[in-house]
Amino acid sequence: MRINKYIASSGLCSRRKAEEYIEKGLVTINGKTAILSSTVEENDVVLLDGKLIEQNKEEIVLLFNKPKGITCTTEHKVKDNIIDYINYPERIFPIGRLDKDSTGIILLTNNGDLVNECLRVENGHEKEYVVRVDKQITENFLNKMANGVKIYNPVNDKYVTTLPCTVNQMGKNHFNIILKQGYNRQIRRMCSKLDYHVISLKRIRFMHLNLDVEEGKYRLLNEEEIAKLHI
Repeated sequence: MRINKYIASSGLCSRRKAEEYIEKGLVTINGKTAILSSTVEENDVVLLDGKLIEQNKEEIVLLFNKPKGITCTTEHKVKDNIIDYINYPERIFPIGRLDKDSTGIILLTNNGDLVNECLRVENGHEKEYVVRVDKQITENFLNKMANGVKIYNPVNDKYVTTLPCTVNQMGKNHFNIILKQGYNRQIRRMCSKLDYHVISLKRIRFMHLNLDVEEGKYRLLNEEEIAKLHI
């Protein structure tokens, strides 16, 4: 198994974060400094900054209904972070994110490799939202949202056009949107580009999972639900 995947599947961190540790020279395999192309065999001893990395025996995934004001970060120093709020007895971290002002479904897991599987754009996994904006929705607005909006992506310092998506009006200033990608604050930035301001944003579905717990509460996924996340 590739070293980055091995670390991620241990539940310590995501695969991307594992690669950062490897590039900093903090990971060793049987006493030798690992590189990104290193692989791990059965009975190998893998250390991160001198501490043993062990594989999780049981995969855990939580479905959480995030309240407004909670930040999706594992950094305990950040006020109102999602990890301290849930206070789960094992190490977990969020799959993707919902911005601080948004609410609804977000998954957390102890399997860092699952993060990549769920969020990879080419897998086309759907995320569904209900959005309320500050003024009346027009047909022009719906068409532009559905066909793609050019927004700035700070990750690579470039402008990108969002992928076509499904958008349906629900009321005078409410609409439903289904995305298959997830730029940071994407819906808010799409609306802003079209001169609309988001008043509230709630994610009601992630892939095959619907929001089915009260705000601020979570439940554990069963084996069948977890298996579908890996498809």
